Amino acid sequence: MKYLKQLVRYVLWMLISIVVGITYMRVVLGANNVTKQGFGYIYHMFYNWSLFHVGLVIGLVIALLFILLDVFYLKKKLKNKGKSTAIRFGSLLIITIIVGVIHYVLEKVIDII
Repeated sequence: MKYLKQLVRYVLWMLISIVVGITYMRVVLGANNVTKQGFGYIYHMFYNWSLFHVGLVIGLVIALLFILLDVFYLKKKLKNKGKSTAIRFGSLLIITIIVGVIHYVLEKVIDII
């Protein structure tokens, strides 16, 4: 039962990190102000595809890094602490910022992506 509860918690943290990754891609791509007629429809489809798929990959990278941090460091440090959820959420946001900076450097500065 203990492992099942832990698995459910990590699945919830994964869902949160995927939402954060998709939100990050929404910020990077900007608003979609093109009409949905003609070639605008094709642009709209590619916009939604890139928003979901790239955001999903970034969210999964964030989730992987967060789970590794939680398993190897946070779980030991936050035993029986009252604000452990807030600290975990803060660490998730810090990981998101780090992944966003790395993504920006790889895409705009070094031009690898």
